[in-house]
Amino acid sequence: MAEIKDPENTILMELKTGTVTIELLPDVAPGHCARMKELARAGAYDNVVFHRVIEGFMAQTGDVANGNTEKAFDLRRAGTGGSDLPDLKAEFSGVPHDRGTLGAARSQNPDSANSQFFINFGDNHFLNRQYTVYGRVISGMDHVDAITRGEPPATPDKMISVKVAADA
Repeated sequence: MAEIKDPENTILMELKTGTVTIELLPDVAPGHCARMKELARAGAYDNVVFHRVIEGFMAQTGDVANGNTEKAFDLRRAGTGGSDLPDLKAEFSGVPHDRGTLGAARSQNPDSANSQFFINFGDNHFLNRQYTVYGRVISGMDHVDAITRGEPPATPDKMISVKVAADA
């Protein structure tokens, strides 16, 4: 397990194979970091599937409206929703989309990110300054690498729980 320097800005994501520790970047994207912590503290990310997982690219999750296996789950709709909270303004930066970074998923509108996010499997620099980077995996990337592939996967993996380290 990685050393946690700032528990208030660290996310602990429990997957079936183990814990993924994510360092948030509030100095880079304060709005996105605050949203992730708000949804994590509400338990909104618990039991939400990875609905789009592309080999060599990324694993996408976070559809709290349609992707929760415990609440009216419909795999066909997973990836089409967000939370009840308003969409976020883009917080593009010079932080590159390197392996292990967390990016905000959105529609064509740059200011449409809400609850969905992705973790990069590799360096995806073609996304730089087009999608908000707001965190990075500091431990447990092997667990991310083990997520079942598919668009959507036939039997998707899920985030068992997502917590702010300060609350764990």
